[in-house]
Amino acid sequence: MSDWRVLLTRPTDESALLAEVLGEAGVFSSSLPLLEIQALPFDDTLRARVLELHRYCAVIVVSKPAARMAVQLLEQFWPQPPSQRWFSVGAGTAQILANHGLDVFFPEQGDDSEALLELPQLREAIARSAPRVLIMRGEGGRELLAERLRDQGASVDYLELYRRDLPRYADGVLMQRIQAERLNGLVVSSGQGFEHLQQLAGEVWPQVARLPLFVPSPRVAEMARAAGAEKVVDCRGASAAALLTALREQPVPVL
Repeated sequence: MSDWRVLLTRPTDESALLAEVLGEAGVFSSSLPLLEIQALPFDDTLRARVLELHRYCAVIVVSKPAARMAVQLLEQFWPQPPSQRWFSVGAGTAQILANHGLDVFFPEQGDDSEALLELPQLREAIARSAPRVLIMRGEGGRELLAERLRDQGASVDYLELYRRDLPRYADGVLMQRIQAERLNGLVVSSGQGFEHLQQLAGEVWPQVARLPLFVPSPRVAEMARAAGAEKVVDCRGASAAALLTALREQPVPVL
């Protein structure tokens, strides 16, 4: 049994799955989702991009919500999907796409843009004349991925499928949860998740910032440190396995 007692902030379904894995490892967790997925209107611009799917040599899907929505679009517009390669940042996202019969690749070491960019299959996919890459994502995010691909000569387009809102909570709910359940660690899965954590904390952020904060990447770690988080742990990935490894390696704070 671990002495860690952590707050999970992913969307409801993802937090439930993560809590189950943590529970099996003896880690107590409490869920306070800070990301609420809202589908964006499907306008003519999105429709045109979906209908041009066959023109891309690679399609990158950056999250599980994006993967689920991508599958829905394929079922509607591409009963026989084009034969290009698909890529994801993590195994969970890849599994959703693979279950639809797509040819999917993802980095087995690291759940971030840097690891994805090192994939030989991605490099091979864009090693052609005038390569075009489509990134399916929520509103904003993964700019580094597009920048690096453009540096390698690829043309990059986005298909933005959803936005991530902060759910409505009563004032003070974050600190109340931390104190009532004696939580000694916080977990965020993205930069926007961290921004929502800080927003929800409000004036008590300096107190919240003293707790160890587990983040998925160097980019989010840098954001958190710049905002005053005192103990930031880069898990080098957003998977349950990456979080568990980080929890085992870090000493439990004495509060």
